[in-house]
Amino acid sequence: MSARAWQRMLSGRRLDLLDPSPLDVELGDIAHGLARVARWNGQTEGEHAFSVAQHSLVVEEIFRRQNRCSAEECQMALLHDAAEYVIGDMISPFKAVVGGGYKTVEARLESAIHLRFGLPAMTPPELKDRIKKADQVAAFFEATLLAGFSLAEAKKFFGQPRGITREMIPMEPMPAMEAQRRFAERFAEIEAARSTVGAMS
Repeated sequence: MSARAWQRMLSGRRLDLLDPSPLDVELGDIAHGLARVARWNGQTEGEHAFSVAQHSLVVEEIFRRQNRCSAEECQMALLHDAAEYVIGDMISPFKAVVGGGYKTVEARLESAIHLRFGLPAMTPPELKDRIKKADQVAAFFEATLLAGFSLAEAKKFFGQPRGITREMIPMEPMPAMEAQRRFAERFAEIEAARSTVGAMS
């Protein structure tokens, strides 16, 4: 018997990891899954895990503060880790050990997610770099405020944030249901802005 390569979602969709279809991608599944995936393998302080859903909200907030960006760019920033609703959040050291196979699966999932929501299949390299900068800032604050890193360690691995302070971003770990709700609400807000731009053009 061949190994199963699909995951059944709570929506009822069956997402094939080897050949993911945009038709099997649902925002509700993404929000639900990301709200229950812990950053830093769960090694963070607080009553609740710091979820990938909350991390995504933080990154999108930082991205908007750092850039003059379109609604489409904001949506790609919010969805920058969306593939993790299927494959989980592997910490960087483990990704380095696993190698290229992980990246291939991740890229296929990202493409299916983007196409489902009318975004470019792949994030343009220049935009990906800007989102990565916001991601590094988020990682710095997560590392120092939640994951036990010293300031020196965090600066070494993630760089020194400029123009962003802890007060600007929601760093208190949220319950899963709240993170799920906020992620879905922010997605809807950006989609509404994208629709407005589309109607005007």
